[in-house]
Amino acid sequence: MTRAGGGLRGLRPTAKVLPEHARSHNRSLVLQQLYRTEGLSRADIARSTGLTRVTISDLVGELIGEGLITELGQREDARPGKPATLLALNVHAFHLIGMDLSDKVAFHAARFDLGGTIIERISAPRGTAVGEDALEIVYALVERLLRDETSPILGIGVGSPGVVDGEGRIRTAPNLGWHDLPLRDLLAERFELPVTVANDANAAVLAEHTFGSQDAASDLILIQIGAGVGAGLIVDGAPVSGSRSAAGEIGHVVVGTDGGPRCACGKDGCVEAWVAAGRLAEQLEQAADPAAAEALLAAAGERLGIALAPVVGVLNLSEIVLSGPTTLLEGAFADAVLETIRQRTISDIHAELTLRMTALGQDIVLRGAAVLVLSGQLGVS
Repeated sequence: MTRAGGGLRGLRPTAKVLPEHARSHNRSLVLQQLYRTEGLSRADIARSTGLTRVTISDLVGELIGEGLITELGQREDARPGKPATLLALNVHAFHLIGMDLSDKVAFHAARFDLGGTIIERISAPRGTAVGEDALEIVYALVERLLRDETSPILGIGVGSPGVVDGEGRIRTAPNLGWHDLPLRDLLAERFELPVTVANDANAAVLAEHTFGSQDAASDLILIQIGAGVGAGLIVDGAPVSGSRSAAGEIGHVVVGTDGGPRCACGKDGCVEAWVAAGRLAEQLEQAADPAAAEALLAAAGERLGIALAPVVGVLNLSEIVLSGPTTLLEGAFADAVLETIRQRTISDIHAELTLRMTALGQDIVLRGAAVLVLSGQLGVS
């Protein structure tokens, strides 16, 4: 079965667990199998998960009763015996809401089906709104999407700039004027729905893992380059958030010891000061000719490569994905990033390191917000 955006790979475990957690976990195992592949029988799922056929039959009956699974009919099979009945995830059973708050110009929101298809998309200009005013824009977007909703809503996922802890609290998002804002709890109380909030780059890497390239590695880092610079990490198929929920905050890591452009944080030579999209665009406008423009992009790519080389070396990552303006990041910039990393790591170990642009474009954070809901509420991705 093909879902919107490409192939699907799970972030969830694929083996049995302890009895006290078994039923919830095993429901997720069944749903995950059908999220990956349409047209499996109960016996197929039992073989894939290692669960007994009796357990699978019980879980499937429960999920059919909830409308999450539907029967497609019998398999055309030349084998003897009664043909197996094929199953599929009912992608229309619920809708969910994803939000992207990372754009400096506007906030974006969308209503998705369970397969990741966007049903409705809306945006609201942010202007100079910060603090409570910015929060009111978020509320208004959700209210607009709920106004004419006919399907039950599974939950709300939010990708926000800044440092977001495991409780969905925005510890700090200076551009939005948010500090210690319990965004998850505020949304959950107002709309009486499950809510998951994550850093925008962390949401983006989940989207890449779930909806991105079918050949994506299980160990990758996604670098999101826009007004700022952030990173999301997937290691051994699982997202990494760090002990203080700030894994991937590379934008304000100083690169080199030779100074560099002054950053908004007050330091000189931060990654963000070198490679933020706005800065690169301004420099290109001043470039005298195409050769000078290419040299500027290569120099910026080299700085990002310097910052990423230790990360690639320590974690033994196999893939880097760039998300941002393709006109800036493809070509000289990307080539310089990859070449710099290879020069600064062990060639035999990292010779097959790959770097590519995401195919998800500007929707990557929105789609990642949808994955937050799917993973959190159904255990699928």
